[in-house]
Formats: sequence, C-alpha cells, structure tokens
Amino acid sequence: MGAKTALLAFADGDLVPALRGATACDPAEAEDLVRRVHPESEVTRAEGDTLFERPYPPDGITYATVLAGAELLCDRRLVLDRPSKLPEHPRAAGAGRRIIMHGMHSMVDWVCFAVWEDGKLIRSLSLSTDGGIEENIGEPYDFELPLWAGQNPDPYRLPFHPLELGERALRALFGFVVEGRRDPGDIDAEAVSLHGFRVTDRTGRERAERVF
Repeated sequence: MGAKTALLAFADGDLVPALRGATACDPAEAEDLVRRVHPESEVTRAEGDTLFERPYPPDGITYATVLAGAELLCDRRLVLDRPSKLPEHPRAAGAGRRIIMHGMHSMVDWVCFAVWEDGKLIRSLSLSTDGGIEENIGEPYDFELPLWAGQNPDPYRLPFHPLELGERALRALFGFVVEGRRDPGDIDAEAVSLHGFRVTDRTGRERAERVF
C-alpha cells in the first residue's frame, strides 16, 4: 500500500488520548457524522475496518468513528493539496473544536497537514518532491523544526524528504505511523475500529476537487 493517509478529525483538544482510549461506537453515530460532512451525497453502510488497515480508504468509501471527545474520518475527499480550502460542510461539522487534517501519498512523495482551532487556521503545510511547497501558513510545530533545519540536497527541492515529515506529523497529531518502527508511546491503531460507508457525490464537485 505504501505510506498513504487521508484523515480528518474533530477533537475537543489533543486527539491522541481520544484515539488511545477508543472503543467501538454506535454505527448510527458514525453514519450521522458522515452525513453531516457530506450532506449532498448518498450514504450507505459498507464493511468496516481499523485505523491501522484503512488510514487511506478505497475510492468512494469513508471510514468513521465517534469517540469520547473526538470524531475521526478516513476520507480521500477531505484531503486537499491546499488544506486551507477545506469546504464549508466539514468545517461546520467541526465548529468550536480542533480540526486536524493529514494527507500523505508515497507514489508522488506528497504530504499535507493542517490544524484549525475554534475555526481559525493555525497551521497548514502542503509539499511534494516535484511541486515543492504548495501551501505554508502559520508557524511550524516543534516536530517540524529539526527537518527545516536540515541540509538534505536535491532532488528533494527541500531540506528533507516529504514522507519523513509526513510520518512525524502523523505521530504528533494522530499518535501513530504507517511505516517505520513504532514508539512505545504510539497508539494501537489496530484497536481503533471504524465503520465503513459508501458515499456517492451527486454533484461531482467533491471528486473534481480531490487530490488523489
């Protein structure tokens, strides 16, 4: 599968403790979350999976769970090459909470992540080896600083490889990694159960705006 993610979360604060304490949620709650994020789409239930197996879902499928203090979606429609352009419906669904986006695709060495606090965009970064930096808003987080200070030469056009930053961002914001060695403090993503839904966009707009 490679290193791929398409994650969007709404949290009351730090998302990682909510994921660490995850329990199976009512499928109706997960379905309601998906419908709030995709009100113009047809939503039908599909087979579920885990966060470890499906951080990057198949085309047309959304995975979701509702936890104590957080809601999580794995959805390729919600990850953008310019995260600041997150559409109105997901922003409304996360209103008053911390909104966290993470996208990564190893085929094109691309990563993005973004954080909103109570509706305000605090940090947004999107970059790849071919395209360089596409969006860079806000001050870097501490986990970014060692990489920005690096001196890796071309062909990256950056002082680091995007996927290295992507894994650091994933661990810092979501508490796990998809490749590489797990740290003792990482969450058990296999223990985070997700309900699956087939989401069909009637307008075609979301598919046109999606990166991958």
